[in-house]
Amino acid sequence: MSRRVVVTGMGAITPIGLSVDEFWNGLKEKKIGFGEITRFDITDYKCKLAAEVKGFDAKNFMDFKSAKRMEAFCQYAVAATKEAMEDAGLDMAQEDPYKVGVAVGSGIGSLQAMEREYKKLLDKGPSRVNPLLVPLMISNMAAGNVSIYFGLKGKSLNVVTACATGTHSIGEAFRSVQYGEADVMIAGGTESSVTPIGIAGFTALTALSTSTDPERCSIPFDKERSGFVMGEGSAIVVLEELEHAKKRGAKIYAEVVGYGATSDAFHITSPAEDGSGAAKAMEFAIQDAGIAKEAVTYINAHGTGTHHNDLFETRAIKYLFGDHAKNIKINSTKSMIGHLLGAAGAAEFVTCVKELEEGYIHATAGYKVPDEECDLNYCQEACEEKIQYALSNSLGFGGHNASLLVKKYEEQ
Repeated sequence: MSRRVVVTGMGAITPIGLSVDEFWNGLKEKKIGFGEITRFDITDYKCKLAAEVKGFDAKNFMDFKSAKRMEAFCQYAVAATKEAMEDAGLDMAQEDPYKVGVAVGSGIGSLQAMEREYKKLLDKGPSRVNPLLVPLMISNMAAGNVSIYFGLKGKSLNVVTACATGTHSIGEAFRSVQYGEADVMIAGGTESSVTPIGIAGFTALTALSTSTDPERCSIPFDKERSGFVMGEGSAIVVLEELEHAKKRGAKIYAEVVGYGATSDAFHITSPAEDGSGAAKAMEFAIQDAGIAKEAVTYINAHGTGTHHNDLFETRAIKYLFGDHAKNIKINSTKSMIGHLLGAAGAAEFVTCVKELEEGYIHATAGYKVPDEECDLNYCQEACEEKIQYALSNSLGFGGHNASLLVKKYEEQ
């Protein structure tokens, strides 16, 4: 059984807006979410900038008691889910709760809880550690809290594939609806890792940009790129079986038509140098949709702004598309919101849906200096163009590659 799957609702908590509309308008305005880190004292840190979520108050999205029992990554997920479900007009009183599932992933979970309680352990001893440390910290609690808060009793998954988490989550949710395990899936990613150990760890890995210029810190595909900027937030979509959506009169934003996933089996942090793994994930997604490669004219790239990622992803696109690669418009949403880690792919999927809906491809903000080895069209300027397909890539530490192909909805 293979059923058509559509997007009927979206929600977002991002560094440039606390709703899908704010986020999308920010992208169109080339609004950047980068600024000096405010969550802790950065005096001794080489990395000074992050894309923090600003002005978020959990009590605006959920009751105080529930918020108190959630770490930030869970609060972001519940808030984005609330927007997505309201956008979809999904009334759980009218649904079989066992056919509405959750696939909301987080790459890391709560480093904040771990830092806080480890300090207590050292300062005051083991008996003073919060009894709720484990359920506050573990990454599956985003899916758990979404399920509990909204009464969703279908399959509930937490995919953890580092930077590919959000894309894999939506892909696995797509399969669940496609093959009849669920009629509706709430899917996406969430992350909140702008913490001392989070920033120190990624800095030690030399993955983060140490630029202090918000305009030039996250510049994917630019010759002067120097690493990614840590972002945070959540993006959630409602995926629904087409007939189920039509029956309840839901607005249909787009159709998910392809999903591909591979592993580089190469290195713990570096993508395969020839781009073969990422290329194969894109190829699988295109094959899944049953279309020709030439039908793809737009890619939302993983585009982190690290030297290796952007070079190897460019190679992957050329490896798969050959001469057609130069006809493809490629952009990076991370140029404005930074790298949301486990939420990145979900935020970029929402971006793709909005671009299909409005016929508008956002610019890669900050891109100025071309790199001889990254020689494709990276959308220095935004453009109005009606596109039928959008391909979204995510490449995670550990060699995890995932691609989603989303299509402008047509009755057919």
